[in-house]
Amino acid sequence: MGLLQDRIAVVTGAAGGIGSATARAFVREGATVVLTDLDDERGTKLEQELVDAGSSAVFVGADVTHAPDVDEVVRAAVSRFGRLDVAVNCAGYIGVLSPLLGYPQEEFDRVLEVNVRGTWNCLRAELAAMAGAGNGGAICNVSSVAGVVGAAGDAPYVTAKHAIVGMTRAAALEHASDGIRVNVIAPGSTDTEMPQRLTGGDPNILAALRGVIPIGRFGFAEEIAEPIVFLCSPGAAFATGAVFSVDGGQSAA
Repeated sequence: MGLLQDRIAVVTGAAGGIGSATARAFVREGATVVLTDLDDERGTKLEQELVDAGSSAVFVGADVTHAPDVDEVVRAAVSRFGRLDVAVNCAGYIGVLSPLLGYPQEEFDRVLEVNVRGTWNCLRAELAAMAGAGNGGAICNVSSVAGVVGAAGDAPYVTAKHAIVGMTRAAALEHASDGIRVNVIAPGSTDTEMPQRLTGGDPNILAALRGVIPIGRFGFAEEIAEPIVFLCSPGAAFATGAVFSVDGGQSAA
């Protein structure tokens, strides 16, 4: 029996690298997954991949910055499958490389909107469904090594990812008595589209990012997904409000 056998889960940002790896890991562990993302094409493609492999999955397009969209995703999960047991909030936006004083205001707004407001919208909808049902649950937010330590060159992203850590801790304290665990994972740089997008594929910048990781390489999305599975599983029943760093040792340096 899988670690998430018969659990009903929502995964946001499911079309991205970590989100899609998490969805695949969840169905492998026996979960039914409601996928959501702004990218309908990639989300639908992932749904078809999982269904074709014999898993239970459905895609619902949504913009996490728009609370009614998120509410509809959670409603879809509950109406179709009866409840919501687990949620993973992967949707994020990294912004651009720029010094703080020259950072474009519109990019600042977008980084905060997607990462902070988006996680806030998801967390509120998920907690409401779980607390209302009275059966407990597990939520894993996705922050970053940038939410644990400082970093120059993308101050809004650092700000947003620190905010997700604080939001997680507050939610964990507020809902521990409901049997709902809320944890946050803090990945380091991973071999996904996000570092490529941030750096424009510049090999020198990518090498610099890699150079601050003691293990000496970027992580793989699957190496982030597996700890998320654990945090959402019964094996982590005593963990809530925890920050789980998976960064190749970067935050220990």
